Amino acid sequence: MRLSAAAGLLTGLLLAGIPMAASAQAGEHPVVVELFTSQGCSSCPRADAYLRDLAEEDDIIALSFNVDYWDYLGWKDTLASPAFSERQRAYGRALGLSGVYTPQMVVNGIAEGVGSRRDEIGSIIDAQDEHSLPVEISFRDEGSSLTLSVAAGTAPEKPATLWLIRYATAEEVEIRRGENRGKTITYAHAVRELTPIGMWKGNAMTMTLPKSELLTRGYEGCVALLQAGDGGPILGAAEIGSLN
Repeated sequence: MRLSAAAGLLTGLLLAGIPMAASAQAGEHPVVVELFTSQGCSSCPRADAYLRDLAEEDDIIALSFNVDYWDYLGWKDTLASPAFSERQRAYGRALGLSGVYTPQMVVNGIAEGVGSRRDEIGSIIDAQDEHSLPVEISFRDEGSSLTLSVAAGTAPEKPATLWLIRYATAEEVEIRRGENRGKTITYAHAVRELTPIGMWKGNAMTMTLPKSELLTRGYEGCVALLQAGDGGPILGAAEIGSLN
């Protein structure tokens, strides 16, 4: 996981009110579902399967973050990053939880539940309305580049972070040790890179990104998240996948 790689991909940043384009591969008001999972967690495969289903929904941006704090149980998670574990802990602090656990799903940065409980998570998703993400974000395909646009909005108390997330569409892993030994698990939308690329203070902003470097083998999908504070609510989101 490379925290600085995407920053080097930025070819321009213009603070201007350029017209918005439709969000790619997501509804106009997507719901962001983040799963915190581990290859060493016996309760996680059912949540991993649920996220695979959610990833097929047009109005949901589904992301799988593998955490590293279960590695001591006997299997080093091959997709995990300490940065993903810290992201989960930030949610725990923001949501007033006593600790973190797997499998956990966080919805729009404002609600959480056990990721294997489909009814519970489904109810949280259904409770999100079209106003849950107040800031419009979009990707626009410009041929050799992508334009990422963030609309103007009410300035937050503290500048919000614009995150660029790159994921693998599907990562199949054969587990040889630990609680899931003998299983082969497919992780949908497995996050491989999480990079802060800007701060938003309420003004419209656009960024030009090189498409061929962002969307490539092993990094078939890209998501932009505008997030308040450290582990705060998601204010806006957009997703784009590999264009063949």
